[in-house]
Amino acid sequence: MVDRDRLLARLDEMDGYLAELRAVAPAGLSEYKTIEKRRACERLLQILVEAVVDVCSLLVSGLRLGLPGDEDDLFQKLRARGVLSDEMTAIVRRMKGLRNLLVHEYGRINDEIVFETIAHRLGAFEAFKREVLDFLRRPL
Repeated sequence: MVDRDRLLARLDEMDGYLAELRAVAPAGLSEYKTIEKRRACERLLQILVEAVVDVCSLLVSGLRLGLPGDEDDLFQKLRARGVLSDEMTAIVRRMKGLRNLLVHEYGRINDEIVFETIAHRLGAFEAFKREVLDFLRRPL
């Protein structure tokens, strides 16, 4: 059984992180490259993606879709169950890849890619939330 309260709380946390990121997001790349802006944006982006992965994990567990082999398996299981669309599955995989770069490959982060994500792709987090909420409204 899906723990709706926990899931909705995590989605609400995502809304808060997204609002914070939008509040600190710089208007241009040169402003983004200041240390304070860059670090704040990177960290908020990281915890946003971690919240997405947590929501996916809660859903896989609550729907009893089996033990995932890795995070990509979470996304595949949710796609197969009809929680996530094919497009959203691809998007969350890319989110996870960016998070992995932010966490594990810190010296190789491309500022332009991170800035582009912040400037033009934050709507993907809202789209993810909509897909999850739409699924929860359907009879399980």
